[in-house]
Amino acid sequence: MESLITKHKVIWTDAAKITTVPNASIDLVVTSPPYPMIEMWDSIMGKQRASIQQALRKRNGMEAFEAMHTLLDKVWAEVFRILKPSRFACINIGDATRTIGSNFALYPNHARILSALIGLGFTPLPDILWRKQTNAPNKFMGSGMLPAGAYVTLEHEYILVVRKGMKREFVRPSEKQLRRESAYFWEERNTWFSDIWLDIKGSRQALGDRKLRKRSAAFPFEIPYRLINMYSTKGDTVLDPFLGTGTTLWAAMAAARNSIGVELDPHFKTEVFADLIAIQAAANQRIDQRLEAHHQFVKDRIDSGYQFKHTNAHYSFPVMTAQEKELRFDRPVEARSTDSDTVRMDYSQNIKDVKVDYQSHRTADPHQRSLFSNN
Repeated sequence: MESLITKHKVIWTDAAKITTVPNASIDLVVTSPPYPMIEMWDSIMGKQRASIQQALRKRNGMEAFEAMHTLLDKVWAEVFRILKPSRFACINIGDATRTIGSNFALYPNHARILSALIGLGFTPLPDILWRKQTNAPNKFMGSGMLPAGAYVTLEHEYILVVRKGMKREFVRPSEKQLRRESAYFWEERNTWFSDIWLDIKGSRQALGDRKLRKRSAAFPFEIPYRLINMYSTKGDTVLDPFLGTGTTLWAAMAAARNSIGVELDPHFKTEVFADLIAIQAAANQRIDQRLEAHHQFVKDRIDSGYQFKHTNAHYSFPVMTAQEKELRFDRPVEARSTDSDTVRMDYSQNIKDVKVDYQSHRTADPHQRSLFSNN
């Protein structure tokens, strides 16, 4: 099989008007939009719709909340248009708590967006709760230790998962092969497909521009990276309609997918592809982490007496299931700009195994036994 090449492009426009992206051309949407009723977004959203400013001046929180979501509704309609049938959209969104006037309330962004997505024709699937773990455990809101006036802290966000149409089918032999090579490890599946993610902490963006930092609500790299691996295959095209600093594009590069980012604010131009060498290095580091974690998993299982029945065909290490036998990593080897808004990434499939001494352990397969000896 020839080495893979992916393309990554930024379109500087309003996400509600992605006219250059054709109908049914995208395999996966992964995004984290501005969160309505989070104060940092008031000005930007208010400039786009006067009714938002009017509602906030009147101290009518729910009216402002709905007006903000009418802006996002147009984006979700575009997402439905550009997605291929049977493809997924994954939306990271947090609810908001805010005091307007003297009234403290929850503004349920996840519920409002999910309702809009269902109205467009998306099929809702089980969502993921991301426990951010950014607040100290002794924090509280309201009246402290006195009953009837305190509120629980809001320390989780949602990752909404929806599908356009019916289940995706892989028909052509080439599609089936890419799907097999895009497999994840059994132990990764058990973490990734849990409905609560406890192992990803909130991310602070290392932006040099303080104003940009305030306007960026970028999520941690691991969130789009997982979602891209979970809901697409190598060579698919991922789109983020709220690109910001470019995290989703970097994750797509690491996962050997093509990507398109849409961003309204041109000030982010200096950030998205600012350091291609660092992006490439980070992608390879994440691949190494996955391999090292799998090696440790295998070692621990063998130490406990488990006998593996399957071996990966490319790396010759044990795997739990037959579906992992053709799992294969594409390593980014060269990133280069083809124009100011587009990057091409070249990959290599040369095997770079992580050297771990498993010593001599018994497994179910004599061939596997030799892989974990000092000989």
